[in-house]
Amino acid sequence: MPKRILVGTITSDKMDKSVTVLVERKVKHPLYGKIIRRSKKYHAHDENNTHKMGETVRIEETKPISKTKTWRVLDTVQASKGVAVEADIDVEAAAGSTT
Repeated sequence: MPKRILVGTITSDKMDKSVTVLVERKVKHPLYGKIIRRSKKYHAHDENNTHKMGETVRIEETKPISKTKTWRVLDTVQASKGVAVEADIDVEAAAGSTT
């Protein structure tokens, strides 16, 4: 059976080798049809205490590590804000075809 992988934000890193990750999901209300946010907190294992509060991380389900920890942090999700991507568009050809 494949392991579940979730993406969430670290809300607490005060524990040793552990972090609390807030995972949000969007569901449709059964009667009204409005999209609402549901959230749940998971305790995840962070072996080297490398992840800090506010980071977006991926967590993977694993065998129980302690009473509340059954997840471990895989890696940090890199946001793509501020990254410029060059478009490969021929501007001269587009300008010449308008005449």
